[in-house]
Amino acid sequence: MPEAPRTTYVPGPPQRPGPQAWSREPSGRPVPPPAGAVPAPTPAPAAEPSRYAPRQEPQPIPATDRSGDRAGQRSARASGHDSGSRPPNAPPAAKPGQAGKPKRKRKRHLLRWFLVVLLILVLLPVGVLFYYDAQLHRVDALAAYSGRPAGTPGTTWLIVGTDSRADLTQDEKDKLATGDSDGARTDTIMLAHLPPSGSAMLISIPRDLYVPISGMGSHKINAAFNEGGPQLLVRTVEDLSGMRIDHYAEIGFGGFDRLVDAVGGVQMCLDQPLRDPKAGLRLKAGCQTLNGAQALGLVRTRAFPNADLERVVNQRKFLTALMHRAMSPGVLLNPFQLFPFLNGAVAALTVADGDHLWHLAWLGYKLNGDTVTTTVPTGGSTYTDDGDSLATDQSTADFFDYLRRGKPVPTDLLSEGGA
Repeated sequence: MPEAPRTTYVPGPPQRPGPQAWSREPSGRPVPPPAGAVPAPTPAPAAEPSRYAPRQEPQPIPATDRSGDRAGQRSARASGHDSGSRPPNAPPAAKPGQAGKPKRKRKRHLLRWFLVVLLILVLLPVGVLFYYDAQLHRVDALAAYSGRPAGTPGTTWLIVGTDSRADLTQDEKDKLATGDSDGARTDTIMLAHLPPSGSAMLISIPRDLYVPISGMGSHKINAAFNEGGPQLLVRTVEDLSGMRIDHYAEIGFGGFDRLVDAVGGVQMCLDQPLRDPKAGLRLKAGCQTLNGAQALGLVRTRAFPNADLERVVNQRKFLTALMHRAMSPGVLLNPFQLFPFLNGAVAALTVADGDHLWHLAWLGYKLNGDTVTTTVPTGGSTYTDDGDSLATDQSTADFFDYLRRGKPVPTDLLSEGGA
């Protein structure tokens, strides 16, 4: 019987594991694959197309864009990220509309601090002003009476210096050589007149001017204060001048020296040396800075040939020098001088009801400028029941007539050339 032909199995290239079909002999009998042979992969059946798949129609890409897109993709892959992603360490991108928020927050923060500082700078001076205003001594000096003059042009202050020692200790009385007299008398009577236009005027009224005093007859004008206080003096000055007094300020010995020392002293220029043991005064001739005790002695002394007439000149010079010093930046901007000055002012000053610290500040500002200083013209010396006095005459009436009408006073009615 003839031998059946042999079938040789030739292994092919390695294939992925999977089911392998058997080979067949020429007679058709299946031959299993040899042991260890890698079965050939069986192709997966084709997926049946879904009847609901959307229709896709690819669009051609322009030739000019293909090369650029491919180059950009290659460079993005080489750098580790593509153009549509951000770098690994980059901060998160700001949302639209939030880019300027940090800057706006900083501006609002600075604005808040600016408003706080501005509020402090405004409220602090206002608070200080009202505090010291409440400390001022006040008196009913401008009481109404029948026949009182109507308002006159400008603003007029009556400024009175008294010898009141009410606020002085015995040591201070000894230091200032004030004596021990009780009560209060005045040797200084001045009008500060601020006209509607032109320079302010500082006008001395001699204490020996012989005038009518309501309820007392005719006497030296200082008797009105000595007997009837501020109210009677205001009425007497208004009767004399025909002018309405708008404000009243009175300064005594108490606090006067502290007021001067607080601003570092006041510079005065003297034509002659002054010696007055009664006033505790010993000054050399020439320009010099006076301390509080020296300044008080200067405004009190009558050690001159013409006594009171020379004293009122020194009083005006001192007051204008004090206002100039007090209104200087060195005092107003220096709290170590400003606050002691305010303390001295409220201790030494008495004002009328209705007068305030800001009225005094405005007066100081006006007197700090080009001020005309003069003495009320008189008719000369006369002897009266009160002793040696000064009479009034037509020049006295004419002088006040110009002031009542708001007109400049002619030079021939000004003493010392108005200086």
